[in-house]
Amino acid sequence: MGGHKFRRTSSGKWIDMCVWTTGLFVYLFLTLPVCVIVLSAFSPTAYPKFPPTEFSIRWFEGIFNSPEWMESIWISGVLLVIVTPLTVILGTAASYALARLQFPGKNAVQSFILSPLMIPQIVLGVALLYLFTMMGINGTITGLVIGHMLISLPYVVRTVGVSVANLDPKLELASMNLGAGPVHTFFKVTLPLIKPGMIAGAVFSAVTSFGEISISLFVSSPMVTPIPVRTFSYIEQTFDPSVNAISVIFIAVSVIALVIIERTIGLSKTM
Repeated sequence: MGGHKFRRTSSGKWIDMCVWTTGLFVYLFLTLPVCVIVLSAFSPTAYPKFPPTEFSIRWFEGIFNSPEWMESIWISGVLLVIVTPLTVILGTAASYALARLQFPGKNAVQSFILSPLMIPQIVLGVALLYLFTMMGINGTITGLVIGHMLISLPYVVRTVGVSVANLDPKLELASMNLGAGPVHTFFKVTLPLIKPGMIAGAVFSAVTSFGEISISLFVSSPMVTPIPVRTFSYIEQTFDPSVNAISVIFIAVSVIALVIIERTIGLSKTM
């Protein structure tokens, strides 16, 4: 019995070691490209070099001194400021309605809202290109806002839906039993309780809008070019560490977003 128990214990240790080793290799595989991008962005040479022999911020200075790059960053910032609150408002209303109301075709509506996650974005881009061209808004901020909202809305609905699902309806009923109306209850009871999901949805929406390229390629124009499209076009013409510097900015935004989501609602609750 003792030998059998010893063999089982040794086998379990080997399994644990294999799991940890595999996980370590996976994390290294995921983080190595990021490390290469970040370190290469500080290379002083005219081409990306890893590891850099010296460290310089000339490429970051070049981005912030370039009218073209700054214009694209400004456009992406404007899109982020417009898209994020509109998406959070619509997504919160949709999530609450789907969770609390019963109506014919509810599942179909929910599937329709979440469909941008399943439809290839190049298909959506082509469809929006034809639609916006007919409407006369292709290549404008309005067209980009609509396209980015279309992609960002499912993330807001998903994250806010988690918070609404965890909300006890008895709390809302108690508020109304004490004399508060439905509107007062929604703003004073419901919204504060689902605020973590709204914050997480806002972060997801902001990151999605800031990095969206598939649809932006079809609905942008030379006069209105967000930063992902500018980066994509820049790579086609040349490839210097400016692209790496832009990538570092994207990475920083993503890391900040992950920290905010973890602090507000928790990453495990958004999956």
